[in-house]
Amino acid sequence: MREIPPEQSLIDYPSAFPIKVMGQQVEGFVDAMARVARQFDPGFDASTIEQRPSKTGKYLGLTLTITATSRQQLDELYRTLSTHPMVRVVL
Repeated sequence: MREIPPEQSLIDYPSAFPIKVMGQQVEGFVDAMARVARQFDPGFDASTIEQRPSKTGKYLGLTLTITATSRQQLDELYRTLSTHPMVRVVL
């Protein structure tokens, strides 16, 4: 497998980039994730968030599609989401 140097990327920037987030289905989860997305993409539109509840209804999966402008932006966004107290998983 060929290793990609850090200064190169498989992603052409800027581009629409979907991020999947899962957390407990609680009040404020979607709004909190939209606020985080806006920190990294000021033009993020919360009405584009895709929501999928788990079969039991305990968890909620979200797809946040942001405009990615750099690998650094994506790394920071993943770090912020991964450490958010309402988030269980980030993909």
